[in-house]
Amino acid sequence: MCLGIPGQIVKMVNDDPLTRSAIVSFAGAHKEINLACVPEAGVGDFVIVHVGIAINRIDEEQATAVFDLLQQIDSKVL
Repeated sequence: MCLGIPGQIVKMVNDDPLTRSAIVSFAGAHKEINLACVPEAGVGDFVIVHVGIAINRIDEEQATAVFDLLQQIDSKVL
């Protein structure tokens, strides 16, 4: 089983098709992510990220739903 986390693209870093990357925000934490699998993604888009690679683009509503579920899980763990 794999876990994909949603994040929002805040800045493009590299536009080369094979090494395309961007800075992605995960609730305020920023990380450089490879975007080669989602060539249509751009600044402001939400993507699902697994081990440093964006694997799918999602809309803001889907991302918010995942954030809400993660918050519920966190509140039950604490």
